[in-house]
Formats: sequence, structure tokens, C-alpha cells
Amino acid sequence: MTADPQQSVSLEELAELRRRLDVAYARVEGGLALLSHRTEETAKEVDELHTRLVHLEHARWPLPSITAVTAIGALAVAVWQALGR
Repeated sequence: MTADPQQSVSLEELAELRRRLDVAYARVEGGLALLSHRTEETAKEVDELHTRLVHLEHARWPLPSITAVTAIGALAVAVWQALGR
């Protein structure tokens, strides 16, 4: 049996293709890990922002209610002044 030179080239080419495939797989796996990490970080930031928004909504002044009370007070003072003269 003699070694076929084309077969040895084919084995070298297969080894090179396997190496390239392993490198590409590692690159894709690393990219997916990075995307997963970024997704987790973004989810944490969204949760924190939601919590801050809820706190701000609960701490805000009820401006429509204050406006209505002020208007009623101004009307009462105007009526009182009109009737008092």
C-alpha cells in the first residue's frame, strides 16, 4: 500500500477546516455570552428605572387636586368679599 498524496492533502485540509470551525464556534459562543450578559444588565437597568419611576409617581404632588382646592378657596373668598360689602 502506498500513501496517496491527495489523501494527505485532504487530511490537512480537513484539519484546517476543523480548526477554523472550532475558532468560528468559539467566536459565536463568545458573542452569544456577551449578548446574554448585556441583556441581563439591560433588564436590571429597566427594573431599576421602573422602580424609580414608581417612587417618583408616588412622591409627586397631586397638582390637579391642589388646583381644584385653590380655585374653590378663591371662589369662596370672592363670594365672601362680594357679600361682605
